[in-house]
Amino acid sequence: MVKKEMIAMLLAGGQGSRLGVFTSKVAKPAVSFGSKYRIIDFPLSNCINSGVDTVGVLTQYQPLRLNTHIGIGIPWDLDRNIGGVTVLPPYEKSANSEWYTGTANAIYQNMDYMESFNPEYVLILSGDHIYKMDYEVMLDFHKQNGAEVTIAVMPVPMEEAKRFGIMITDKDRKIVDFEEKPENPRSNLASMGIYIFNWKTLKDALLTNAEQPGLDFGKHLIPYCHAKGAPLYAYEFNGYWKDVGTLNSYWEANMELIDLVPEFNLYEEYWKIYTKSEILPPQYLSNDSVVERSIIGEGSEIYGKVYNSVIGCGVTIGADTVVRDSIIMNETKVGSNCELYKSIIAENVMIEDNVKLGVGEEVENETDPHIYNHGIVAVGEKSVIPQGVSVGKNSVIFGVTSAEDYKDGSLPSGKTLIKAGDK
Repeated sequence: MVKKEMIAMLLAGGQGSRLGVFTSKVAKPAVSFGSKYRIIDFPLSNCINSGVDTVGVLTQYQPLRLNTHIGIGIPWDLDRNIGGVTVLPPYEKSANSEWYTGTANAIYQNMDYMESFNPEYVLILSGDHIYKMDYEVMLDFHKQNGAEVTIAVMPVPMEEAKRFGIMITDKDRKIVDFEEKPENPRSNLASMGIYIFNWKTLKDALLTNAEQPGLDFGKHLIPYCHAKGAPLYAYEFNGYWKDVGTLNSYWEANMELIDLVPEFNLYEEYWKIYTKSEILPPQYLSNDSVVERSIIGEGSEIYGKVYNSVIGCGVTIGADTVVRDSIIMNETKVGSNCELYKSIIAENVMIEDNVKLGVGEEVENETDPHIYNHGIVAVGEKSVIPQGVSVGKNSVIFGVTSAEDYKDGSLPSGKTLIKAGDK
């Protein structure tokens, strides 16, 4: 029988609906980040850098790109005969096929997978945060305190604490109480959704609570362990951690990568971020091009001017085009003489010549103001924007659009243009 000290279960099933059109055809963990990476590369790289070589990735929503990206785990050195990385979609059972209904239900449906490694500890991770963390240090803390459950927490400003699950601890960091999004928080230690369980404790909690609808760690398992008197501890993390769950936080996290001294450094030797890389030629910058404070992915051709932007791989930016404060994902083509300001452009988009994005005054988005805001222009994947049109702020375009879709050649600020078939 195989025995692993600690295995990781990475929850990557989320739709990430607050990312709007960027997750309408792709699971949030598979969304591009920082030019050549995808969001899931960060927790996977943390695993291999922390010596955790067995990772189950639980997928559900639009899993194809995620599965293709992970493959057999070669980029993360997770292609192993024993352990390695395994993609775990919900599967058909003989009685009834069951989707994962809650974070802990997804783990419960994969009991056999975990059992096969007979682990002492199980690390639970989510696939949609950008951070670097040594899980081994957290495991040491877990062992030293004789904990049965350790929850990674991060100090947040007191006024923001009501947005999180908050842990209340004693002086030894033992958890005495916890509150989900409290109106009047008694502590500022926010749960990061990263847990280490003793396998025996996790197994008991899952089997006992299996029938709970929408079985969830925060709502069911942790309260159950606490009520049973299992020692719960809070492990404080003080590094860089970003939830890229909204378009604005996603845009900000990308922009922070191009700071002169980035708070989050993608290029540290001792803590590499691994990804699946296509074999691409180097970047090409023409004599007339200008690039300032930007990341340009491999295989991209720049004929225009790029300022403060993150450009993916295989992107073309035409002559006399100016791109500012924008994110352009892989394989997108931008024509000549365009102006792009504070735009997030998904993969495989075609922007024809003389297009202006992000012009005019800011107006609230007409359909989803909670998603499309902060003046950002969002363009979903495989969209086409015809030549000569101008597009306002807080707007969203998704689909193959034509000149007829733009009254008087423009899409005013705050408008949503989603073509049928791309919903």
